[in-house]
Amino acid sequence: MKTVILAGGYGTRIRDVTHDLPKPMIPVGNYPIIWHIMKQYAHYGMKEFVLCLGYKSEVIKDYFLNYQKRHDDFTFDLRTESIQNHTNRLVDDWKITFAETGLNSLTGARVFRVKEYIEKDAYFMLTYGDGVSNVDIKKLIEFHKSHGKLMTVTGAHPPGRFGELDLAENQVIGFNEKPQATEGWISSGFFVCSRKVLDYLTPNEDLIFEKEPIENIVRDGQMMAYKHHGFWHPMDTSRDYQLLNQLWENKNAPWKIWQ
Repeated sequence: MKTVILAGGYGTRIRDVTHDLPKPMIPVGNYPIIWHIMKQYAHYGMKEFVLCLGYKSEVIKDYFLNYQKRHDDFTFDLRTESIQNHTNRLVDDWKITFAETGLNSLTGARVFRVKEYIEKDAYFMLTYGDGVSNVDIKKLIEFHKSHGKLMTVTGAHPPGRFGELDLAENQVIGFNEKPQATEGWISSGFFVCSRKVLDYLTPNEDLIFEKEPIENIVRDGQMMAYKHHGFWHPMDTSRDYQLLNQLWENKNAPWKIWQ
């Protein structure tokens, strides 16, 4: 099962932190936030990733193409162009597909454009490249397989500015975008999708995954919510950036579940 990560947006709301990095590359500690997300999935054995790229995709590609060199000590012989590694700080056996899904494509179009990399699998994971959580991915997948619907969204308790899920038991019966305030459950991403979810998508560049596709899935009674009572936090503003970095630096990051 592959994990699709939406990593192509402009991140306009956090430009006060950085204007020269794509949002998934904004650092938490010494590593970009997308690395933290991938470490969580890998902890549960999910080591195949499809990155939906767009804005400044070359920055994300460069990071992973030079992954070891960025973190290890090594000697580089300019004459022979040989490299002698002295440390091996990062050992990750990930397989990553870098997919150019368009500079201005919205989320639904981005997922549609990676169909060829995921449609042979019965299920795929889907999440955003800008939010960290300690959700148990194994239990999330087990929940999805137990109810037989096409899609599962991970619900979390919100900071108050996100779209609210209207739930009947665990079934999603409504998806209300960004009410003024809420004390209920919101979509934190961390979706599990059956392959047939792809049938709800079109190549329209303006297709927003959270609008027509999800609304139609909800209309058809094919979406369930996995209630996550633990930690979840997005990287949307400079305040989020400061909070997540403070938690990491103080060795109090709830999402760090790996060794």
